[in-house]
Parts: sequence; C-alpha cells; structure tokens
Amino acid sequence: MAFEKTLEKTRNIGFAAHIDAGKTTTTERILYYTGKVHRMGEVHDGDATMDWMPLEMERGITITSAATTCHWKDHRINIIDTPGHVDFTVEVERSLRVLDGVCIIFCAVGGVQPQSETVWRQASTYNIPRLAFVNKMDRIGADFHDVLHEMRKRLGAEAVAVQLPIGREEEHRGLVDLIEQKAWQFSEDKDDPPQEIEIPEKMRDLVSAFREHLVVSLADINPDLEEKFFAGEDPTPEEMWQTIREATIACELVPVLCGSSLSNRGIQPLIDAIVHCLPAPTDVPPVVAVHPETGEEETRAPDPAEPFSALAFKVAVDPFVGHITYIRCYSGSVAVGDRVLNADNGQTQRIQRLLRMHANRREEIEEIGPGDIVAAVGLDDTTTGDTLCAQNAPIVLERMVFPEPVISMVIEPKSQVDEDRVGQALNRLTQEDPTPRLEVADETGQQLISGMGELHLEVIVDRLKREFDVEVNTGQPRVAYRETIRSATDGEGRFVKQTGGRGQYGHVVLQLEPIDPEMRLEYEDESKGDEIPQEFKGAVEAGVEEAMGAGTLGGYPAVGIRCTVTGGSFHEVDSSDVAFKVAASLAFQRAFEAGAPVLLEPVMAAEVITPEQYFGDVVNDLTTRRAQIVEVKASTGDTRVIELRVPLANMFGYATALRSLTQGRATYTMEPDSYQPVPQEQQQELLR
Repeated sequence: MAFEKTLEKTRNIGFAAHIDAGKTTTTERILYYTGKVHRMGEVHDGDATMDWMPLEMERGITITSAATTCHWKDHRINIIDTPGHVDFTVEVERSLRVLDGVCIIFCAVGGVQPQSETVWRQASTYNIPRLAFVNKMDRIGADFHDVLHEMRKRLGAEAVAVQLPIGREEEHRGLVDLIEQKAWQFSEDKDDPPQEIEIPEKMRDLVSAFREHLVVSLADINPDLEEKFFAGEDPTPEEMWQTIREATIACELVPVLCGSSLSNRGIQPLIDAIVHCLPAPTDVPPVVAVHPETGEEETRAPDPAEPFSALAFKVAVDPFVGHITYIRCYSGSVAVGDRVLNADNGQTQRIQRLLRMHANRREEIEEIGPGDIVAAVGLDDTTTGDTLCAQNAPIVLERMVFPEPVISMVIEPKSQVDEDRVGQALNRLTQEDPTPRLEVADETGQQLISGMGELHLEVIVDRLKREFDVEVNTGQPRVAYRETIRSATDGEGRFVKQTGGRGQYGHVVLQLEPIDPEMRLEYEDESKGDEIPQEFKGAVEAGVEEAMGAGTLGGYPAVGIRCTVTGGSFHEVDSSDVAFKVAASLAFQRAFEAGAPVLLEPVMAAEVITPEQYFGDVVNDLTTRRAQIVEVKASTGDTRVIELRVPLANMFGYATALRSLTQGRATYTMEPDSYQPVPQEQQQELLR
C-alpha cells in the first residue's frame, strides 16, 4: 500500500514545564484554535481535554502524558502533553525519547523552577530542539526579561527573544513580533483574531534594541546575514525565520515567545513558531540502532522505503480497547494485519488495530509511516522501550533508562477477595508505568511498593480503588537506603563441603574499592585459569551480584563498588557452579564488612518559595530536618526562594507542615539529587 504524506509538514512536539506553568491550558488553546476541539476546557474546572483521568480532573494536575493530533496551515502537529510534577518525570522522559521538538513553558512569575531545569536536562540528553513560551504575562509579578535572564544563567541556554510583551500584569494586552516588526493586540473574546496595531511609542527604543540583538545573534550563525549586517542591510523576515529554524534544529538557539494562555493571548503566533522553528522528521538524523545478533550498528532514515522500525514508548490499558501500545514509527510503514518483530524478546506479533489518539478518544486508521505517533492493539507482549521492526530486518533501538524509585510503603489487601486481585492490578499498573517496584520484604514478608514520591504512591493506591475496585491498607513509606564502603579491602571466601561422596569446593579471593554510588558495580576478573577455571567465572560473578543485593549493615542493596576478582583455587572433582557462587558471595560479604561500610540515604534537591514574614520559621523547620541551605534569593514582591538539599527521610508530611507554618501561602518542590552518607548518629538509630 502506498504511503502518502508530506513528512516535511509533520511536527512531533511535546509541551513540558514545571508544575502549574500552564502546559495543559496552552495545549487546550492550541486544540481550539486549530479546530480540533470546539470548546476550551479548563484545568481548574476539571474538564481539560488532555487531563481526562478522574484523578487529573480532581487534583488539577497532569499525571499521565496524553497524545493528540491537530492541523495548522497544511501542517500536521502530533502533540504530547506531559506532567509537570517531579513524581511523574518518567512520563516526560519517555515522551521526549520519541519527540522531534519540545516547547518548554515557563511561568512569567516563577521563572526557571526546579522541574524546569529537570525537563531542560532531559531534553539536552536526547539533543532535542527547543523553543520557549513565557506564559502568564498577565499575572501579578510577571517579568519577561527576568525569565529570559534566568534561562541564560540557570540553563545555559542561548535564549533569544523573537517577541516582546506589550505591558505586563493587568496591563498585558498583546505582543510585538521582532521579526515582522509588527504589534498584535488580543481581544477579550477568544474568537476574535489578533488585531495589528502600531508599536507603542514608549516601546520603540526597547523593540529596536532587542531586534538588533536578534539580528546580531543570527548574523553570528549565518554568514550571509553577517554580510548583510555589516553592509547595513536589513535581513528579510524569511531569511531570519530560516536561520532561526536551522539554529533551533541544531540546538544552537532557543527562540523565546510570550503570552497568556488562560487569556488566549499569543497562542496563534506560538503555533506559527512551532511550524516555523521545530523540526520535521526529515530534519533529524536517522535513528541509530544495533543488529540484535551481530551487534553491528545500523541506521534507519525517516523514509517509507526503508524497513519498518518503531519504538514502543508507553503501554496503557484502555477500558474499551484493552491493552494498547503507544509507538513512534521511525522508518518504513506498517498496516493493520501485518506481523512485526519485537526485537527485544524475539516474538512476532500481529497488528490488530491502529489508533490515532486524541487524549482518551480514538480514531481508527489503516496504515502508519515515518513520523507517526499512534497506539497499536495486538502487541500484548510488548513493554515500554521495546523495538518493533520488520521481520527480515531486525534492529534494536537504544532503550530508555528510568530513574530508580526513592520511596516505599507497605501495601496490604483489606480482604481475601482483594488479596486475590491486588497482584494482578499492580502488575497492570506497572505495565503502564515502569518506575514502581513491587517486592516482598525478606525480613517481614510484607509487600512493598516503591515509587518516585508520596504523590506517585498516592495515585497508585487511588487507581487501585477506582479502576480495579481493590481496597488496600497502606503503611508508613520507607526510604530506599543503600550501603557502600569507604575504604579498599580484600576478602576471601572458601566453601568446602564433604558429604561422603562427591563434595563441594570453591575458593575466591577478591578486592573491593569504593567508587561513585551512581555507578553501582564495576566488575573485573583478573584471576588466572589455573586459579578459577573459565567455566566457573560466570558463577563467581553471579555470587557477587547476589551479595550486592544486601549489604552487611542493614541488608540494604550495595552500590558504589569496584570488585576485582584476584584469585582463588578449585578442585578437579568437587568444584561446581554452586560452590563458586557461594564462595564469591562469602568473599564479598567479608570484604564489604571490613571496608568501613556506611549507609547512604537519598537526598533531594528542593526549592521552597515563602513570603518574607514566614522565612525564619520555614528555615528553622528545615534545619530540624537536616536540610543544607544552598542559596536564598529574593523573588517577586515579598517572597523569598530557598534552594536546599535535604534527606528524603525527613520530608515525609512536609507539605502539611509547610501549609501550617505559612497559613497555606508557601509552596515547595523537590526532586532526587544524589545519595549521601547518613550521619553516624542517625545511622545507629536506623540500625537498632
């Protein structure tokens, strides 16, 4: 079947930002002005199109990323709206993995906030072109120029304004286009088109200065514009847009726009900028993959003639359709009824249905090709991160790496009926979200669920009740501690057992050294063949891996270890895999115990925004929580911004405490930062 579509006029983009910056509201306006919806939903009213889950409607936040498609000036725009809360950062991570460009939204009052930095780092990891939209220009305390400065300082972004706001706070009414040198005013009526007006007299010097800065920035990138600049010629808008597009796609420039989504200001120019600046699938390099058998590197270009390749980036359970898999097609095409290979597990599966999603609504389609982001039915054995490809041209795309959970809590079914269903329900939820971990505590036999934060765990429990009718009791969340060593040490393990017949013999000598806890384990085997035969080396490594699962202090997983096997011995008759595995585990435990072991705790990077009058009380409370204040900054009005690092164990219930201290006027956000040693006094308390 011929695949007919103009790839050059396709945009795969996402919206990402700090919580409450206005991502979902902006997406809602774009859907309205592109004709995708005929009524604007509002987050605060619980009827936003992209926040369709009951939990999202109630809490007024985005929990799961939602996909949709709209059209603007002959271009098709595939949009993914992502969560802003750090507990759901995995949703952002896997969405960015399959997008070609991203619009990062900043609050004109809050500026660059902690999750803004996280999103920026994630986009940088995947080298994704970005444009920025400074939202909420009509809010008290809005300052476009401050946000621009913070983007350059805190994010290291080559942020260049292509618009300037006309007025701010309650006086905000429009914007000046620095490229076209036109001013636009937006009506109170959402259906009235923007009206072109004269550039306000008091802004002309500012507009001239910012336009000159824009032209100079573009001249530094484009030699042709540089020649024009030195010749005193003004570049045409077409030349400027082309240079901005090329520089944005090359991640050399970040165009910055402004407006107010809630008041319907600046949305149409934003959609124009998405089309102008962000890449089509043909503008990004071919994806790099490896052959699953040979390991040789291969590429796939966004061409319908290439073999089919796609990445499964999200799994969900639709109440009407069942198991659906969101996929991004990178090359080739596939139709309903075709069989595809899952290169990660070697299974072939039949595409039963293809759906173009609009939040929780579906449109049946028959075929997809390069650049398409759709949901497929029939891929029940496919999980997040799997590669789908043509059976005769297997490749494996780079897998996504997700952060480890940092908080756990006990979860127990309320009744026998619930006990039978809780495992199945949790398995369904962990299929959708790969970050939660479900395990049974060795010491107590209690079932533990681990997640990215308190809100993350709250949502999981709420979904168990709403979607699966499973009632559970929960216990105090537990922190995911780790163990490591502080000094290099040697260990020897010998497992000898005689039973009258053939016995068991294994002997391993190894050395442990501390490394960065982020690295977990570096393993090397320097033993000789006459010390440990080749056939037992795998068992030695397995023994070390098993021992890493429980340190010698409190049984927490070990991290930050370089393990070097230096020697050992064997018996020609009695040696076995089991014996060497046990010997390696014993050697590791003895070396670990002699290496000055220490507990590590997850430390969070947090930001507290509080009115000046409560500053002292807030700082005193943070001090009791073992917080380290990194920086205190003045913000808008009488508010102070406190940046800090604080152990996660001391932040349970902090939202309630902060509300109580500040009469509900302060806010805070936090995200995982690192693992740090637990002070000796606290360590002794934990290990009692």
